[in-house]
Amino acid sequence: MSKGTPISPSLMASKPSAAKAADSVDSVDSASAVLGPNRVVEPTEMTGSEAIVRSLEELGVDDVFGLPGGAILPTYDPLMASKINHILVRHEQGAGHAAQGYAMVTGRVGVCIATSGPGATNLVTAIADAHMDSVPLVAITGQVASSVIGSDAFQEADIVGITMPVTKHSFLVTRAEDIPQTLAEAFHLASTGRPGPVLVDVTKDAQQSKMTFSWPPKVDLPGYRPVTRGHSKQVREAAKLIAASSKPVLYVGGGVIKAAASEELLRLAETTGAPVVTTLTARGAFPDSHPQHVGMPGMHGSVSAVTALQQADLLVTLGARFDDRVTGVLNTFAPNAKVIHADIDPAEISKNRTADVPIVGSVKEIIPELADAVRALQEKDGPADLSAWWTFLRRLKEDYPLGWTEPEDGLLAPQKIIKRIGELTGPEGVYVAGVGQHQMWAAQFIDYERPRAWLNSAGLGTMGYSVPAAMGAKVGNPDRVVWAIDGDGCFQMTNQELATCTLNKIPIKVAVINNSSLGMVRQWQTLFYDGRYSNTDLHTGAETVRIPDFVKLGEAYGCASFRVEREEEIDEVIQKALEINDRPVVIDFVVSPNAMVWPMVPSGVSNDLIQVARNSTPVWEEED
Repeated sequence: MSKGTPISPSLMASKPSAAKAADSVDSVDSASAVLGPNRVVEPTEMTGSEAIVRSLEELGVDDVFGLPGGAILPTYDPLMASKINHILVRHEQGAGHAAQGYAMVTGRVGVCIATSGPGATNLVTAIADAHMDSVPLVAITGQVASSVIGSDAFQEADIVGITMPVTKHSFLVTRAEDIPQTLAEAFHLASTGRPGPVLVDVTKDAQQSKMTFSWPPKVDLPGYRPVTRGHSKQVREAAKLIAASSKPVLYVGGGVIKAAASEELLRLAETTGAPVVTTLTARGAFPDSHPQHVGMPGMHGSVSAVTALQQADLLVTLGARFDDRVTGVLNTFAPNAKVIHADIDPAEISKNRTADVPIVGSVKEIIPELADAVRALQEKDGPADLSAWWTFLRRLKEDYPLGWTEPEDGLLAPQKIIKRIGELTGPEGVYVAGVGQHQMWAAQFIDYERPRAWLNSAGLGTMGYSVPAAMGAKVGNPDRVVWAIDGDGCFQMTNQELATCTLNKIPIKVAVINNSSLGMVRQWQTLFYDGRYSNTDLHTGAETVRIPDFVKLGEAYGCASFRVEREEEIDEVIQKALEINDRPVVIDFVVSPNAMVWPMVPSGVSNDLIQVARNSTPVWEEED
């Protein structure tokens, strides 16, 4: 069993020289590193479990998601007297995804709680998901008493060891007096630098022991000093590359949203006049309606976005990580482009693609400095002429817009349903998807005009993410309409959280895009396995036994439930759903299993071979 609490190796960094630190690092004292209002609490005797709850209160936590069990039970008793709103989930994975959804819409640290053993291990998928998508999350788990750790005690699992590869850090607390400092450090780690999940595992005896509580504690994390301010020389070098480029692209990743840097990005884009692509995790970081937005890149990106990256002579990469779903075959990606790469995580820079100008720091600070440096060069030499570049890209947007072909089987087109959900709800809504075809269609056919409107499981690709994440998003942002756009496969993994939603009056709206199959897997079977549909039929859709019947299932959970099978019903039922705000809504949209996600870059080939339909690739002349 892992007993130590040293900082994770991934967080260690060599101590910067005094000169470098002065130029690139903002110092933070231990008091200001503690989140929350930093009220002074005089020494007070209490139990460790009371200290957990009190620490959460002092850290400014309003909502937590959890499920009690024996090893965490001492902490659930003082939680009853707290003003913290605890949402009792039906499965610990739901607690983790709900905390993610909460964090994604609010920008605050999401909190989930579980007991030891299977309770803790049920959180692992959500923790890994948060790790891949850089979501600030603190998971608090109970652990068996320290005296029996390592003895295979009832419901014992080394959750610290299990989660170490998928957290920023995992703590094991065996002494009650360590609880306040550990939780303060956990929240600091989760919310600073590159955000991510942190686990705090607290033994049962530490929860039950007496201690003296005071606040604020000292945050002491040797080696953890994330750089926030970009090196000024590197920023100037980046500006020179931008000024000299004739085919630049702003390649924008989810780090821009995590850093709350959308306004700064808009200013940089308009200063440079460069086209902007927003990755799957960055949808909404730059308005879709802006004329400089050319789409989402990647395996199912738009032709204009994918081709812009391939033809570019400069990639201004902001908070992105050159993910394989964006690059395709890496050595064929953007072959003629120089790379500026700005990121808060130094490990990402030059990891997949060598950066010509690396800039370590927060894009919140780097982007405005870069915009100022570009503007200074423009005042001296005039702006770059990008007219030929824009002529080429606009022609691509006009010739290859996103669209779909109506199904030949007479069933509904899922793309149209999702597009109408977005149009009737509007840009102020929040849209949450799991993974698969419905995820890609939701990314493609809903217009995103603001950050934190689009949530999905991007890096890990977790089936079952959507419903609990939507639940957490609604708790975090109750005044917005929240849609869970889910597949019939994903929906069956976590739909028990509809009970949580109904009982806690969390009126999310669930659109089940029911193609009666594991849709994306079926698409690959169609394209690459000669239509051999091995174990992908779920028997939930048209002309099947409908097990389960999603309407009856929704009604059993206390939801308003509808089924849509005709085109003329689409708008009517969506409008009904938008008018219902006293309980969750479930809509079973019965769609064609033959609908596919296009465009598509097949796995293992260059992005130059993007297909707009089956066996159909774009034809264009490269701009001069």
